[in-house]
Amino acid sequence: LQNTPRLETDRLILPAPQASDFAHFQPFLCSARAEFIGGGPDRDAAQAWRVLATITGHWHLRGFGTFVAEEKATRQPIGSIGPWEPHSWPEPELGWTIWSEAHEGKGFAAEAAIRTRAHAYDDLGWTTAVSYIDGANTRSIALAKRLGCWHDTNASGPHPDDLVYRHPGPEALK
Repeated sequence: LQNTPRLETDRLILPAPQASDFAHFQPFLCSARAEFIGGGPDRDAAQAWRVLATITGHWHLRGFGTFVAEEKATRQPIGSIGPWEPHSWPEPELGWTIWSEAHEGKGFAAEAAIRTRAHAYDDLGWTTAVSYIDGANTRSIALAKRLGCWHDTNASGPHPDDLVYRHPGPEALK
């Protein structure tokens, strides 16, 4: 992936995904921690590879995609966060995952989401963004609220059980 942006925050580097991320992504996708994004203990390494390839291929097909969050202190990938709009998605989405329990609760997802949302608005020209969240995913709902999102009951997600959390628009964040 050449000429893809590389974003930064105080604690994170946010590049496009690469093959070396698989060693960190696969244990996450094949664990119960990934239940809300279609992963789980019943998944295997081949399925995790295909998911990472989908995330990576999105960059080629759309010209933007989900970034891999790397902790600056360790240079280790810790999650994936950013703009995402697969075919048939009702609206552009800002998504996030933190791959290990050790990195949860430290504000990394919020830090990366704020930076990638600014990228979506300022560089990609988005005027709105949503996050599709499973109703049982209380941690993601809490993060969405922390980011200033509200439950948009008039919008629908790509899956019938999705809750749609609408992000403040670019004008509200200035």
